[in-house]
Amino acid sequence: MDSKTAVNRWRIVLGGFSDENLSFSGSERDIRTFEDMEQLLDYLYGRSQGDDVRTDDRGGDLSPTVLSACDWITKVRTLFPKQTAEVLEKQALEEFDMTDLLTDKEVLEKMKPDMNLLKTILQLKHLMKGEVLETAKKIAREVADEIRKKIENDVKKSILGRIDRNNSSPVHSARNLDIAKTIRRNLKNYDRDSETLMLKEIYFSSRVRKYNSKRVIIAIDESGSMTGSIIHSAVMAQIISDLPFAEVKLVIFDTSVVDLSDNAENPAEILMSVQLGGGTDIGKAVTYCEQLIVSPQNTCVIVVTDLYEGRNASVLMNVSKNIIESGAKLSFLTALDEEANPAYDRYLAQRLANIGAFVGALTPQQLGEYIGRIFS
Repeated sequence: MDSKTAVNRWRIVLGGFSDENLSFSGSERDIRTFEDMEQLLDYLYGRSQGDDVRTDDRGGDLSPTVLSACDWITKVRTLFPKQTAEVLEKQALEEFDMTDLLTDKEVLEKMKPDMNLLKTILQLKHLMKGEVLETAKKIAREVADEIRKKIENDVKKSILGRIDRNNSSPVHSARNLDIAKTIRRNLKNYDRDSETLMLKEIYFSSRVRKYNSKRVIIAIDESGSMTGSIIHSAVMAQIISDLPFAEVKLVIFDTSVVDLSDNAENPAEILMSVQLGGGTDIGKAVTYCEQLIVSPQNTCVIVVTDLYEGRNASVLMNVSKNIIESGAKLSFLTALDEEANPAYDRYLAQRLANIGAFVGALTPQQLGEYIGRIFS
């Protein structure tokens, strides 16, 4: 640990009241990180019953309304080591009166099932037990289902390729009208006297892929900063697995890799299996994905990660190069949600892009379009 880091940590311990005599130092990024950490601690200890030895009478400067509890939890998991974050979370439950959220089934049931609540549940589910945990799973199912209903039609339209002129469709819409087939089949009904073609039957074409079996391998980084992308990745796995042409393999990873392919059609089970935080071994995860490739030309590997690799990047680079040279498509999604606002390691991203991997942030619909282009 260098001297600046040591001083900055002491500055956090002493609190904001020491700002005049001891300011944060280092790069702009370092200073911003330590300021964020101090804000998180002020949010927690500023609510204690007069026990915060780090503060003086600056009450107005430590307004507890600056952050929401959900934002606080997410940032704590991002900025602090896992063990430290868990200690702070436990204190937060007591000081912020969040105990009811985790121990009172009725209170949890009364809360609106939405993305923010699901993010909070994923951050704190390791502290839930019994009926509360079952209620949390129910909320995860409801939110995942709501997201699926919202994006499913657009995603499937993006993936489902060109009109197949060989098969009739039960869906009668102007967009699917097969004019050539309709005229050809009704020529026998042509009235020569009136020079009119009588349409007794109208044909519509179906939207199908021009291929039969493709494999989509999705690897999801469990990093706490990726929570929104994790949720949308689980829902996208369900949507893709519903398509007749696709087989989905799904894994989640930190420093270990867990294969959840059997639950690809159940996003709630995937989400409740995620353990946010901890280290990250992207190379190990992509190596596992390589083992799942059977027919490279018919395979797409999608890794949802912020690319902050916890080990030497050489393993990741080597296995990525092998996958690309095999003919499979390899993509690193730095964000997968409705906003698609990424925060990622740009240096590693550029290295991966240079060897032919796709690297970028996508919305679910854009991912659908991307998969459609790959397999067209």
